[in-house]
Amino acid sequence: MLVIVAPGQGAQTPGFLSPWLEDPTFATRLEWLSTVAGMDLAHYGTEADAETIRDTAIAQPLLVGAGLVTSLALYPHPADAFTRLGAVAGHSVGEITAAVGARVITAEQAMVLVRERGKAMADASAVMPTGMTAVLGGDRDEVLAAIAAHGLTAANDNGPGQIVAAGTMAQLEELAANAPAKARVRPLQVAGAFHSPHMAPAADHVARLARSVSVHDPRTRFISNTDGTVVHDGADVLRRIVGQIARPVRWDLCLETMADIGVTGLLEMPPAGTLTGIAKRYFRDRGMSVETFSLNTPDQIDDARAFCRSHGEESMIDASPSWRMVVSPAKGVFHRSPDAAATEMLEPGVTIGDVASLRDRFSVTAVHGGQVVEWLVEDGDPVAPGQPLLRLHPTAVPA
Repeated sequence: MLVIVAPGQGAQTPGFLSPWLEDPTFATRLEWLSTVAGMDLAHYGTEADAETIRDTAIAQPLLVGAGLVTSLALYPHPADAFTRLGAVAGHSVGEITAAVGARVITAEQAMVLVRERGKAMADASAVMPTGMTAVLGGDRDEVLAAIAAHGLTAANDNGPGQIVAAGTMAQLEELAANAPAKARVRPLQVAGAFHSPHMAPAADHVARLARSVSVHDPRTRFISNTDGTVVHDGADVLRRIVGQIARPVRWDLCLETMADIGVTGLLEMPPAGTLTGIAKRYFRDRGMSVETFSLNTPDQIDDARAFCRSHGEESMIDASPSWRMVVSPAKGVFHRSPDAAATEMLEPGVTIGDVASLRDRFSVTAVHGGQVVEWLVEDGDPVAPGQPLLRLHPTAVPA
C-alpha cells in the first residue's frame, strides 16, 4: 500500500527548488501560486539564504507551494492517484499540502491559508522569546515528565526516541540544564513555540478565515496529526488542520495508523528526507518491511512514478458522487449502534457506533446523513483505519 507524506517546517534548505524551476512548466505553476500567496516563491526557493527562509511567514508558503508544484509532476492527472493511493498525511504545515492531495481544498485555498497561517504564527512568536528543543533518546515516560515539569509542551511526538518540547527560551534552557537520563537535547532552528498554547492567537485568526473555505470530503484516506485517525469529513479535516497550530503533532500515531493499514511504500514530497528517515527507524523497530522514497529532484520523477505503481493498490474508498461512505477512524472492533441498525434513514450528524482500539474508543458519525444503502461490516467485526463501514445515498437526506 502506498502512502504519500509532505514535510513540515525545518525541511527547507537554500536552493532546493532550483532544479525544479529549470523546467518552464514548473516555473509557470509556481509563478501562479506565488501570485496567490503574494510572495516570490521562486526567489525564496532558489536564491534566498538559510536565515531568510527560516522566517515562518516565508518557510510555510514555500514548503506548501513546493509540494503542490512537484505533486503535479508525480501525477499529471491527479484523479489517477485516487484509485491507487492508500493514504496521505503531512507533518504540521505539510497537512495543508496533504489536504490538497486528497482534494479536500484547492491549491489556491491552500496558499491563502498557509500565507495567513505563517504570518499569524510569526506574529504570535514575536510576543515573547520562545522556541523548540528536540529531546532524543531516554525513557519516554521520563522525557514527557521532564517536559511537563518545566512547564513545556510536548509539541511534536515523532516516534520512539524523538519528542520535541516547546515553550519559552527560559524553560528550554532549564530543560537543557536538567536533561532526562540517557537523553540528548538539541535546540531547533525555528522561530517560536509551535504547536503549543503560545500559538493560540494564530489558531484563532486562521479559524476565523477557515469559516469561509468550502471543502470536499477526502478522495483517499487522510491521516490526521491530531490523533493519527483517518478522517473522512472535509470540514473535520479543515478544523483539525487549524487546531493543530496550537496543539501537539502526534506523528507517532500517524505512523501507527500507516502500519495498521498495511503500508508497504512511503514516498515523501520535496524537500524530502526528514519523514522518510523517521519512518525507516519506526518500521524497522516494528519488524516491518516498508520501502521509502525521498523525492527531491526532477530527475527522480520516473523512478518515483515506478515506486508509486509498485506500491499502489485499489482504493477501498468509493469516491463516486452517487454515494457517501462512512469509514472507520482507527484500527479496532466496530460496535454498531442499535438505533442506527434499526433505521433506513439517518439524520446528519447521527452516531452509528464506535470503534474500540487498544488505546481508545472512537465515535463514528454519519456527518452528512442519508438513506442506508448497505452496511459493509457487522457488529463486532474487526476494522482497519479508513475501512468503509456504511454506504449512504446522499440525495435522500431528511429535510
